[in-house]
Amino acid sequence: MRASAGRVLLVAAACLICVTGCETSTKLTGLFGTSDPATTASAPADGTSADPAATGSVAAAATVPNEPNEAVDGSTPTILGRNPHDDLSLGKKYFQTANFGLAEKHFRRAVELHPRDAEGWVGLAASYDRLKRFPLADRAYAQAAGIIGETPELMNNKGFSYMLRGDYARARRILLAAQARAPDNPYIRNNLELLAKTQRRGKSVD
Repeated sequence: MRASAGRVLLVAAACLICVTGCETSTKLTGLFGTSDPATTASAPADGTSADPAATGSVAAAATVPNEPNEAVDGSTPTILGRNPHDDLSLGKKYFQTANFGLAEKHFRRAVELHPRDAEGWVGLAASYDRLKRFPLADRAYAQAAGIIGETPELMNNKGFSYMLRGDYARARRILLAAQARAPDNPYIRNNLELLAKTQRRGKSVD
């Protein structure tokens, strides 16, 4: 009987570890895409053709298939973003390979199915930015902000959006406000450096 009880406790502990290790879409912990900013977040020296990961716009696609995560609204768990074949994961995949048209298509499908998923809205906004459809990007950013608030990460993305539009004064204002709230965030710092290089060289960010 004592051995049986011990096995039950061991199984319960293992389950607890699995649960605490899962990400939920509410946290948006993967918004910047990688865990090593030194290798993926640096911008090109000339300030052009920036790697999508450098903007902090979209998380990397999930690599663990069929692992459920909690929906943003706390409803029934879904596999949004955890299944490599769902629209959120496909949107991330296409964004990371700079296929922004297909990324937009899948992120749009993702938010149509899960309108309270902020990560999908952020991905959609970032795709619209790259397609230079800025009014639609603004609407998508507003949807994300309505779900998670004006987080430093979201402000960073919006700052990059204004860099793409050539509105450097507004981009700097937003990025500095983001940095004030998250002074150690390397992605915000990188975008401020990219902005400074772009302004010095007089080139646009593409």
